[in-house]
Amino acid sequence: MKTYLQKRTSNDIFDAFNDFFRPMFYDEKLDSMKTDIKETEENYELEIELPGFKKEEIKVSLENGYLTVGAEKAESKEDGEQNGKRYIRKECSVSCQRSYYVGDDVEQENVKAKYENGILSLIVPKVQPKKAAPTTITIE
Repeated sequence: MKTYLQKRTSNDIFDAFNDFFRPMFYDEKLDSMKTDIKETEENYELEIELPGFKKEEIKVSLENGYLTVGAEKAESKEDGEQNGKRYIRKECSVSCQRSYYVGDDVEQENVKAKYENGILSLIVPKVQPKKAAPTTITIE
């Protein structure tokens, strides 16, 4: 997890007071995996942004009522030249993960997933609450 010092937004002396109450560090992952969730009568539709990943690099799992989406890729390039500078080895590794609570009654077979143009679309069916059978209580 990388953290960076937060940049000041302006050079105004009064902003220094307001900046005191902002967090000193921030996490770059806060902007990753932006998700739109839509509710219909039968299901929930999730659209998750995962640009730059291939379908094989994305994993979706359902465990204990949590739908977990993760993506991971690593690139390595040896001995080359870029912008007139020579390098021996260039590596890049990116991973992200996010979980959504969908309920304990959702079954993995009912969740539909599709990845197209950097957008992972998931359809999670709504589980209807079980109605208790009416019982009659005898009066003594």
